[in-house]
Amino acid sequence: MQDQAAGDIAAGGGARVGARAWIALAGLCLVYLLNFLDRQLLSILAKPIQDTLHVTDSQLGRLGGLYFALFYCLISIPVGWLADKSNRVRVLSLACGLWSLATMGCGLAANYPQLAVSRMAVGVGEAGGVPPSYAIITDYFPPGRRTTALSLYNLGPPFGQALGVAFGASIAAVYSWRLAFIVLGGAGVLAALGVLAFVREPPRGGLDPAMAAEAPPKGGFGSTVKMFVSSPQLVLVSLACGATQIVTYGAGNFSTLYLMRERGMTLQEVALWVALATAVCMGGGIYVSGRVVDHFIRRSRKAYALAPALSLTLAMPLFVAFAFAPTWPLALLFFAGPMALNYFYLSSAVAFVHEEVAPNQRVLSGALLLLVMNLIGMGVGPTFVGWASDQFHAAHPHNSLQLAFLCLVPVYALAIALFVVLALVLKPVAGSKS
Repeated sequence: MQDQAAGDIAAGGGARVGARAWIALAGLCLVYLLNFLDRQLLSILAKPIQDTLHVTDSQLGRLGGLYFALFYCLISIPVGWLADKSNRVRVLSLACGLWSLATMGCGLAANYPQLAVSRMAVGVGEAGGVPPSYAIITDYFPPGRRTTALSLYNLGPPFGQALGVAFGASIAAVYSWRLAFIVLGGAGVLAALGVLAFVREPPRGGLDPAMAAEAPPKGGFGSTVKMFVSSPQLVLVSLACGATQIVTYGAGNFSTLYLMRERGMTLQEVALWVALATAVCMGGGIYVSGRVVDHFIRRSRKAYALAPALSLTLAMPLFVAFAFAPTWPLALLFFAGPMALNYFYLSSAVAFVHEEVAPNQRVLSGALLLLVMNLIGMGVGPTFVGWASDQFHAAHPHNSLQLAFLCLVPVYALAIALFVVLALVLKPVAGSKS
């Protein structure tokens, strides 16, 4: 598999990409933007939600972490298997409609249990969003161009979060946090219809000549799962991503609340400055990561692991500075670094997994990657930070979130170590300089 991947990367690096591929990518980017916008509204509007429903940091952490992750991750496996066997675009459209309706339900919640049920339903819907999209993009863009395409797709999280901050906080400031959920959820319902109208289902594996020349392996559920868990490379990249996401989701779900509650930021300031920083820094980091990895994998596939390891090493001291900054402008300035550098792993890992497996195993393999990294990262990160903040609150009521953030620093080190081990495991391939 590695030998043919090297040949495909060399062949695909200069291949032209048609207009239909870019139209499909634009449509998928829009859906992912709304996906992450809906997902992040809870953390963006945490303060007014706490004021209205009287929920604790631990309860917020479980809503954005454990409860959401359990449904999101576990449902993604059967959805991934179904999409590998059926029309991926239709699966994506149905999922988008479901999570958007559930987002509107969050705005109608009268108490914590109702909000929890709505969040779980958002997780069920979003389970059908990302894995089919990853596979569709892989079949529209050739090897050597995929990481850049996937990095453009992965601009959905930063721009979705930025727009969620801008529109969600603005609507909440002028009207109410409930209306923000209802309006933005309604936009997702319209996007679900747009997917059916403008995105075509591409042929599976048509841009992988080496794979197309061979008889594809069995794409059944059991055989794909067995292949995935028996591969040291796939297991390592999933665990490394999971450790990274403990940091990204743990800090991301509470950063706005931290800036408001412990550093004095207002909702209007959040709507402008946090939105701007998220779009520029996180978006720029994700895009640059794709270009960097696509450039260096032509020399060595170890770049899939070394690029995230280096970026996280640079991000860690800046994150510590963010936690200790005395004012919100200085804190946000330091947080710009981790916003850009924390996400080098994402497009790199997705491209690596999709080039390691057969075309008829891609959606399920992508779902397995998301299962491991999100169950660890999304499930543990916000849940742990919320719990830690509540534990620190009795003795440190004015900086409990700051102390909880500092507990994430050892996780940075673990993620870096796992990516370094992955780089050591990746063997040189034919035609490569490493």
